[in-house]
Amino acid sequence: MSQNKLYVGNLSFNSTEDDITDAFSAYGTVTSVTLITDRETGRPRGFGFVEMSSDAEAQAAMQAMDGQELGGRNLKVNVAKPRESRPRGGGGNRW
Repeated sequence: MSQNKLYVGNLSFNSTEDDITDAFSAYGTVTSVTLITDRETGRPRGFGFVEMSSDAEAQAAMQAMDGQELGGRNLKVNVAKPRESRPRGGGGNRW
Protein backbone atom coordinates (compact mmCIF):
# COMPACT_ATOMS: atom_id res chain seq x y z
CA MET A 1 0.00 0.00 0.00
CA SER A 2 1.27 3.44 -0.90
CA GLN A 3 2.32 5.65 1.98
CA ASN A 4 2.74 8.90 0.05
CA LYS A 5 -0.49 10.58 1.23
CA LEU A 6 -0.19 12.49 4.50
CA TYR A 7 -2.80 13.76 6.93
CA VAL A 8 -1.98 17.29 8.12
CA GLY A 9 -3.86 18.46 11.22
CA ASN A 10 -3.98 21.55 13.43
CA LEU A 11 -3.80 23.86 10.42
CA SER A 12 -4.49 27.54 10.83
CA PHE A 13 -7.87 28.45 9.36
CA ASN A 14 -5.99 31.03 7.26
CA SER A 15 -3.69 28.45 5.66
CA THR A 16 -3.96 28.12 1.89
CA GLU A 17 -3.05 25.28 -0.44
CA ASP A 18 -0.11 27.41 -1.64
CA ASP A 19 1.17 27.86 1.94
CA ILE A 20 1.12 24.12 2.51
CA THR A 21 2.64 23.32 -0.88
CA ASP A 22 5.48 25.75 -0.20
CA ALA A 23 6.18 24.23 3.24
CA PHE A 24 6.12 20.60 2.10
CA SER A 25 7.93 21.10 -1.23
CA ALA A 26 11.22 21.49 0.67
CA TYR A 27 11.05 17.69 1.14
CA GLY A 28 10.07 16.62 -2.39
CA THR A 29 7.48 17.08 -5.09
CA VAL A 30 3.99 17.84 -3.81
CA THR A 31 1.49 16.29 -6.23
CA SER A 32 -1.67 17.52 -4.50
CA VAL A 33 -2.97 19.43 -1.49
CA THR A 34 -6.56 19.11 -0.31
CA LEU A 35 -7.91 21.34 2.46
CA ILE A 36 -11.10 20.06 4.06
CA THR A 37 -13.92 22.56 4.44
CA ASP A 38 -17.25 22.44 6.23
CA ARG A 39 -19.93 21.24 3.84
CA GLU A 40 -22.50 23.81 4.97
CA THR A 41 -20.43 26.93 5.64
CA GLY A 42 -17.47 26.37 3.31
CA ARG A 43 -15.10 27.41 6.10
CA PRO A 44 -11.88 25.46 6.70
CA ARG A 45 -12.00 22.65 9.25
CA GLY A 46 -8.32 22.86 10.20
CA PHE A 47 -6.99 19.77 8.47
CA GLY A 48 -6.15 18.46 5.04
CA PHE A 49 -4.11 16.03 3.00
CA VAL A 50 -0.80 16.36 1.17
CA GLU A 51 0.26 13.86 -1.46
CA MET A 52 3.95 13.57 -2.26
CA SER A 53 5.39 11.97 -5.42
CA SER A 54 7.08 9.09 -3.55
CA ASP A 55 6.90 7.23 -0.28
CA ALA A 56 10.43 8.35 0.64
CA GLU A 57 9.54 12.02 0.14
CA ALA A 58 6.37 11.59 2.18
CA GLN A 59 8.35 9.97 4.99
CA ALA A 60 10.92 12.81 4.96
CA ALA A 61 8.17 15.45 4.95
CA MET A 62 6.30 13.73 7.79
CA GLN A 63 9.40 13.51 9.98
CA ALA A 64 10.39 17.11 9.29
CA MET A 65 6.98 18.79 9.46
CA ASP A 66 5.33 16.98 12.38
CA GLY A 67 5.33 19.47 15.26
CA GLN A 68 6.61 22.36 13.11
CA GLU A 69 4.90 25.72 13.28
CA LEU A 70 2.95 26.95 10.25
CA GLY A 71 0.64 29.95 10.46
CA GLY A 72 1.06 30.16 14.23
CA ARG A 73 0.08 26.53 14.92
CA ASN A 74 2.10 23.35 15.43
CA LEU A 75 1.23 20.84 12.72
CA LYS A 76 0.32 17.21 13.31
CA VAL A 77 1.47 15.11 10.34
CA ASN A 78 0.79 11.37 9.91
CA VAL A 79 0.38 8.88 7.10
CA ALA A 80 -3.23 9.23 5.93
CA LYS A 81 -5.48 6.29 6.70
CA PRO A 82 -7.67 4.92 3.93
CA ARG A 83 -11.13 6.39 3.91
CA GLU A 84 -13.66 4.12 5.55
CA SER A 85 -16.82 3.43 3.63
CA ARG A 86 -19.73 4.58 5.71
CA PRO A 87 -23.34 3.90 4.86
CA ARG A 88 -25.11 6.87 3.37
CA GLY A 89 -28.36 7.94 4.79
CA GLY A 90 -29.34 9.96 7.71
CA GLY A 91 -32.56 8.92 9.20
CA GLY A 92 -35.97 10.35 8.79
CA ASN A 93 -38.71 8.17 7.44
CA ARG A 94 -40.23 9.31 4.21
CA TRP A 95 -43.78 8.15 3.85
